[in-house]
Amino acid sequence: MQKSVLNSPRFQKIKKERNKILRRKIFFLLFLLVLILIGLSFLSKWDKLNINNIEITGNKVIETKMIEDVVKEKIAGNYLYFFPKTNFLLYPKGEIIKELTNKFTRLKNISLSIKNFQTLDISVAERMTLYTYCGDNPLSNLGAELPSEQKCYFLDQDGYIFDEAPYFSGEVYLKFYGTVNNGDPLNIPSGSYFYQSIFSKLISFKDTLEKIGVKPAAFYVQESGDIEVYLSSSVKSQLGPKIILKTDSDFDQVAENLQSVLTTEPFQSDFKNKYSSLLYIDLRFGNKVYYKFK
Repeated sequence: MQKSVLNSPRFQKIKKERNKILRRKIFFLLFLLVLILIGLSFLSKWDKLNINNIEITGNKVIETKMIEDVVKEKIAGNYLYFFPKTNFLLYPKGEIIKELTNKFTRLKNISLSIKNFQTLDISVAERMTLYTYCGDNPLSNLGAELPSEQKCYFLDQDGYIFDEAPYFSGEVYLKFYGTVNNGDPLNIPSGSYFYQSIFSKLISFKDTLEKIGVKPAAFYVQESGDIEVYLSSSVKSQLGPKIILKTDSDFDQVAENLQSVLTTEPFQSDFKNKYSSLLYIDLRFGNKVYYKFK
């Protein structure tokens, strides 16, 4: 009985009417959706809602035009062929920040905001150049001449390696050496940190050395765990004597041991009068300090 009702002409007619009404509703909804998309598309292209001006502040070294060109490239074109990337609600903020960060490693902070719907305000902060990173190893033999032109990169106060540095003769910047493994196939260190876990300790040790009258010129952190601190040399093309310690040392205690040796005779006089012949001061063995002159 149930089967005959479902197959009756009247039921089939009702079913067809319902399907017809459903198709009309679907068509109407699709048509309405298209109209809404078209309307939103026209609205999103309204000049008063689109970025037509870019203002950049905070940059001192990086040219404004270089930053502007990157931003203009990222906001060019449309989403889904309909919605412009210049729309103040749709502009790719995250992509812009990511691209600027990757392209300009000197940039430390990047902030984007919209002003008056039409102006993209970009505020940046550049990293301060304090030191340089100059490769894996300064040289194999103490006293050997440094290369006439080393390829170095700038370092900031956190040990972050960024832009390639021009050649500086002499000891303009404190140099750092050591292996930086950042996975870059071209082995370009820019964008990496130099021994981030101990960098602040190295800087603190550097400050301590300067306070007790010892001027460091370069730090060489070896993968073995040793640190060689090369002192300033009277010969510009050479490194001076070195202080040796370990990465896991108590840096404050090491500084105290060094200061004790520097103020004790006969080393105090020898350090002053025979500085150029000093080879090393070894501080790796607790309170025992070893040193050697030529």
